[in-house]
Amino acid sequence: QVHVVESGGGLVQPGGSLRLSCAASGGIFGTMTWYRQTPGTQRAFIAQLTRNGRAFYAPFVKDRFTISRDDAKNTMYLQMDNLKPEDTATYYCNVVNTLNGNDFWGQGTQVTVSS
Repeated sequence: QVHVVESGGGLVQPGGSLRLSCAASGGIFGTMTWYRQTPGTQRAFIAQLTRNGRAFYAPFVKDRFTISRDDAKNTMYLQMDNLKPEDTATYYCNVVNTLNGNDFWGQGTQVTVSS
């Protein structure tokens, strides 16, 4: 059974940094993706990292956020620097289990950027 758990969210001042983690278990994971969502809106793509290391970013986070992964730990990270109030959202990760092609979501972690 696949489990996906995000962590690392919290309250940070504008200009600050946070590192989110997404730990997956129960499969072999290919593409891993970060999304975020605010109340009343759809989940928005942030960044994606393929198993062979190709990274893609949404324009609004490029040069501020960095996605990485440690396949030995089945964990993906999102380093977020120079955070802005508009980055406030619940952050979710999505992982693809290469064993069957199914994708799975975590429960989300809240990031609040406020002074």
